[in-house]
Amino acid sequence: MNICCLDMEGVLVPEIWIAFSEASGIPELRRTTRDEPDYDKLMRFRMDILREHGLGLKEIQDVIATIDPLPGAKEFLDELRSISQVIILSDTFEEFAKPLMAKLGWPTIFCNSLEIDADGMVAGVHMRCPESKLTTVRGLQSIGFETIATGDSFNDLAMIRASKAGFLFRSTEAIMADNPDLPAYEEFDELLAAFKAAM
Repeated sequence: MNICCLDMEGVLVPEIWIAFSEASGIPELRRTTRDEPDYDKLMRFRMDILREHGLGLKEIQDVIATIDPLPGAKEFLDELRSISQVIILSDTFEEFAKPLMAKLGWPTIFCNSLEIDADGMVAGVHMRCPESKLTTVRGLQSIGFETIATGDSFNDLAMIRASKAGFLFRSTEAIMADNPDLPAYEEFDELLAAFKAAM
């Protein structure tokens, strides 16, 4: 039995931190997992910037409320879910994801959570498990599923490589150049065809 594992940001929805960077006028917050392979380092950097500017969860959620799925993403997801089980594996947070999941028709998502202090500031992160995407894929495989995965960033590569089939989607030139053996797609119809062929 197949199960499809999708990254969220950059694949189904725009990058939340880039949108927040643009809304807040803080260019440093444009840095994402496409740029920084060390997620802990990236989140510490983000939390320091937020605190420095006095920005908390509410300000981030206000921006997220304005974000829509990428054009064609919901239709792609709907069709994929009609032929296979699908789980979104994301390093985002429950506090960020909920309004985006509503716009995508409430698919299943496994993600992390934030620690918010009394002032509404992001004080820490609670990761669901170490190497969450790879760990989840291996867990699914251990109970009889064959995984097919896609993503766009450094933190997606392990789950893509551990899967029966895996693809890059709208990734960076650098990541594609470093992983020339991984099929890379730019359009949802191409990605859907690749998933179907791998099943």
